[in-house]
Amino acid sequence: MNKVLFYNIGLIDYKLCWDLQETYFKSITDQKITNRDLPVEKQIPTQSHLIFCEHPHVFTLGKSGDEEHLLANDLQLKEINATYYKINRGGDITYHGPGQLVGYPILDLDNFFTDIHRYLRVLEEIIILTIAEYGLKGDRYPGYTGVWLDPADPVKARKICAMGVRSSRWVTMHGWALNVNSDLSYFSKIVPCGITDKTVTSISKELGHDVDMEEVKEKLKKHFAAQFECMLVPEDVLA
Repeated sequence: MNKVLFYNIGLIDYKLCWDLQETYFKSITDQKITNRDLPVEKQIPTQSHLIFCEHPHVFTLGKSGDEEHLLANDLQLKEINATYYKINRGGDITYHGPGQLVGYPILDLDNFFTDIHRYLRVLEEIIILTIAEYGLKGDRYPGYTGVWLDPADPVKARKICAMGVRSSRWVTMHGWALNVNSDLSYFSKIVPCGITDKTVTSISKELGHDVDMEEVKEKLKKHFAAQFECMLVPEDVLA
């Protein structure tokens, strides 16, 4: 069974965590490049990682995104204590902030399965199974990534979890953003994921009360380990 090092970081600056992802990502890709020139018996197995964290208020724009989907200027961002980054994942613009459970799997898919479409569907399934434990029926929206509630109803459809990933040499980074106890007012400053006619929601909004973040993490970890058939090993962050 694959072992995935697990980091439960808590609140962390977005750029600092992005740099951390890049460090783990590079360590895997560098090892894979080195292994190519070695006989099988001398190759060193790669090590996958999973980060759980929250971020201070921040908007991030993916490679395929439109800057016009950020509806706030620099002064307005300062007024709401938010930052903005253009980043190297797929997708458009999204928001991260306190009360949102962000997951960053840095996985060597050669140790799991080499299919990015399947990878995204598995991430969605993990979220669907997690929120089902709170009585919420998550589903997929044809043509979009992420997890939605009532996607078949054009009036009620609302997004509870956004996703955007990067993959190179079958190594992944970035991941999902599940709205748990998020301040949803920040989404009014963007066109979320470039979708103009749909709203966003959170577990707490749907239930009418805040939920325990650590409890959500434990449920999500359970489903992640089951879906990827791996063992999550708690680890301190690489200095």
